[in-house]
Order: sequence, then structure tokens, then C-alpha cells
Amino acid sequence: MPLLIGSDFDPDSNPALDTNLWQDLATIALGGDIPSREQALRVLTAPDEAILDQLAAAYRVRRHYWGNRVRLHYLLNAQSGLCPEDCHYCSQSKISTAGIEKYPLLAKEKILAAAERAQALKAGTFCLVISGRSPNEGTFNRVLDAIETIKTTTDLKVCACLGLLSAEQTQQLAAAGVDRVNHNLNTSANYHDQICTTHTYGDRQETLEQIQAAKISTCSGGILGMGESNEDVVDMALSLRSLGVTSVPINFLIPIPGTPMAEQSTLTPRHCLRILALFRFLLPSQEIRMAGGREVHLRWLQPLGLYAANSIFVGDYLTTAGQGAEQDWQMIADAGFVLETADGSPLGEPPLTPSLAPSMATMARG
Repeated sequence: MPLLIGSDFDPDSNPALDTNLWQDLATIALGGDIPSREQALRVLTAPDEAILDQLAAAYRVRRHYWGNRVRLHYLLNAQSGLCPEDCHYCSQSKISTAGIEKYPLLAKEKILAAAERAQALKAGTFCLVISGRSPNEGTFNRVLDAIETIKTTTDLKVCACLGLLSAEQTQQLAAAGVDRVNHNLNTSANYHDQICTTHTYGDRQETLEQIQAAKISTCSGGILGMGESNEDVVDMALSLRSLGVTSVPINFLIPIPGTPMAEQSTLTPRHCLRILALFRFLLPSQEIRMAGGREVHLRWLQPLGLYAANSIFVGDYLTTAGQGAEQDWQMIADAGFVLETADGSPLGEPPLTPSLAPSMATMARG
């Protein structure tokens, strides 16, 4: 179905297109309540003609908590491949035959150079990621050393993604000054065994609980488009809410040749937008990030995703290339948003007040 609607369209013919329905969800979210499961599922099953109204409602929530600011994160794959896990979506897993570069933990000098690049690309957060189930003592100590240096020589926030972690390890990360630790749930508890068998959903939950016990901010999200049902998407979002995570990366599966999910392709740009709107309704105050796969699946509709999400990665991802930084900066400015500094303040003045979602919704109804 086309995104813009002709004059012969009658919105009264389908209750799912009623603007009040999505605005009601925004009101529920802003009031601190949780939309019902039925309401959440309706977001994902609504027809394409409802997307602009959904985004207008999601933007109302996003603007309340985040204004017109966009956070930039920079991702470093500091240790690639060599992983004993069998995550079906991942090009670094033991069952992947993808032609990726494999290497142990990068030298400290290279990690620090990457942090400098993050600053040059206007990122406020440096995300240090290593492959593997859990870091050994030597690798972990080298990661701690690099984090301590980054925290003392830059104004970047540091997010570490290191696999399954113990209570002792999370306490050490807190002492090193790490601002946030990422450990994604990836999917629902019900669907987890379909994408990984070498660790459990409970293992992931336990790591998040250890992070929170160490009083470190939690980053956790998922990968959409792996064959999960709409119910699984809602369940994952509700689990993230119940766990109280503060940052939520929404990845859209990139089907990488050599992985078991190389032929998986179920996403459309419109459905990606519905997912982002749903997460804003269910996680109203959280940082929601358009993460891996946005360029592949949202394509020309990427700017519309900013009306629900308030954060993106700038630069490349773990084993796939991202959009150029200049393109990201221009996309953000063209949509009327402004970059956010590491301390949360706007970086410069907006060229205009973001109003695209409401105006487009008005066009669609007219």
C-alpha cells in the first residue's frame, strides 16, 4: 500500500486508522502506564496508512522526554570472531562461515585511536565490544585499562559489551568508570532457543541483573526480523521495561551470507517504523536507538525513524558497514533535530523545530 493516501480513502472504514487510537497510546505512555497487550499488537498489525499517525503519536512521547536531540554512539569491534557461541544471526559465531576478519583484542593504542575517531564523528558514547562468551582474565584486565585511560583523557561516555559477566567483573567495570554495559536480550524468552543453544535467556537476564547490582546503567535491546512473531516483539519490549533498562538498541537483522539466517528476510521499511513506534509507547523515557540494519531495512525512510528513536550509531557496525557520518549529520539536520553532547545538552541550534511527523500525518488524513 502507498504511504500517502488518495482523496478517495475513508479512514472511518478501518478503526485501526483512527488517529485517536495512537494518541491514546501516547497519553497512556506519558501517564506512566503500560498499554495493553492488545493495543501493543495493534501497533504492529496496523496497515501502512496508519504509519504517519503512529509516528506523530510516538513523537509526542519522544519529544516530552528527549526534545529534538539525537545521541550519537560509536561502535568499536575490539575483538572479532573466535566466539564459541552458536548465535544463528551472528557472523562471529562458531557456526558461521562468513568471510569476516578475525582477531584478538586490539592493542590499547588502537582502542584509544578509535575513541579519538568517535569524538571526531561527534559521538557522545564510545561502545567497546568484544566477541566471545565471557572475557578471560587477561583480556578483561586490558579492557579495564583501556576504559580507565579513555575516561581520563576524553569526555566520552563508555559503554562496554563484553558478553556474560560475573558480579566481580561488573564491580570492576564500575570502579574503572564505565558508564554503561550492554547485554542484549535479543528476542523474547519464548523465541530464544530458536536463535541460540549455547547459552540461555536466563543467562542474559542474570548478566543484566549483575550490571544493575553494580549500579551501572544498563543497555539492552534486540534484533528484529529473525522470524519471531509479533507476540515475541511485544514480549521482548515488556521484558526490557520490567528489567528497567535505560538504553535500548533496536537492531534489524542483516542476513549475512555464511550464517544460518542468511536467507531470512521478513522486514519492510514500514514495519521497522511500526516497531520503533511500539518501543516508544512501551519504553517512553528510555533512550531508543536505531542500531544495526537501519540503512539496509529503513533505507530512504530512516529520517522518519527519528520521530520515535532518539539515538543512532555513527560509523560502522561490528562486521558490516554503516552510512557515512556526514550523511547521518545531514539527515539529522534536515529533519530538524540537533546532535546531543556527551553531557546531554544540544550541540548547536536546530535549523527548524521538528514538525514533520504531525504535518505528514495531517497530509495523510487530508
